[in-house]
Amino acid sequence: MAELPGGTFTMGDAFGEGHLADREGPVREVTVAPFAIDTTAVTNAEWAVFADATGYRTDAERHGSSYVFHLLLHPKAAERHVLGRVPGAPWWLGVTGASWAAPEGPGSDLADRADHPVVHISYDDALAYCDWTGTRLPTEAEWEYAARGGLEGARYPWGDDFTPAGREMCNTWLGRFPHRSDRPGGRTGTVPVTAYEPNGYGLHNTSGNVWEWCADAFGPGERVIRGGSYLCHTSYCNRYRVAARSHNTPDSSTGHGGFRRARDLAPAGATEEGATA
Repeated sequence: MAELPGGTFTMGDAFGEGHLADREGPVREVTVAPFAIDTTAVTNAEWAVFADATGYRTDAERHGSSYVFHLLLHPKAAERHVLGRVPGAPWWLGVTGASWAAPEGPGSDLADRADHPVVHISYDDALAYCDWTGTRLPTEAEWEYAARGGLEGARYPWGDDFTPAGREMCNTWLGRFPHRSDRPGGRTGTVPVTAYEPNGYGLHNTSGNVWEWCADAFGPGERVIRGGSYLCHTSYCNRYRVAARSHNTPDSSTGHGGFRRARDLAPAGATEEGATA
């Protein structure tokens, strides 16, 4: 974990580029107390240790299905495994047997993906892991403060230019969404949690790769998710910006949803009893 001193920062979309319904504004000063936060999303290997030690079954495992991006559906997942498509987002398939251990449905596994972020994790699943490790989910303000890496008001964790000097800085969609990926071999999906260089606070992939749960409620029955994912593209979803936010229900899981943990830190100069030294 990165231990951050906290302080006051400018939170929200300073460029007017957000979706109105997401309520990224107004831009305002927010103060966070000292806290620690994972430098990466929780990985498949880390989740496997938890599952083996506790026997915990995710919401996707208990429900018997989860949502898989259509181009990632495993060839061995027969048509009978597809429950249907999401109205308004037909690239999402409800797939029986899809879970963290079978991210693309029956026949898929985690071979060579131990260091990828665990996915098909609901908000409730993330809380269970945090409880087991003595941690918690970050608040939305903590997440944005950490994701900014000390840059005030920037679009991305590295600055305002999405590809500075032509360098790719995060795992988002390249190609014509949702039908064609222009990555080598048409590849899409997650990449290792340290695949791109960290921000100024040492955090990797706070833009792209997977959405991350935050502790805050977005609205009735929904929780905030942050960071965007490997499916984000300028043509329809520019939520890989550091101020961007979205939401999902606490029991929902998808092939692009994971999390990272946080914990409290005592203020500088405080004793164990909380009094200042």
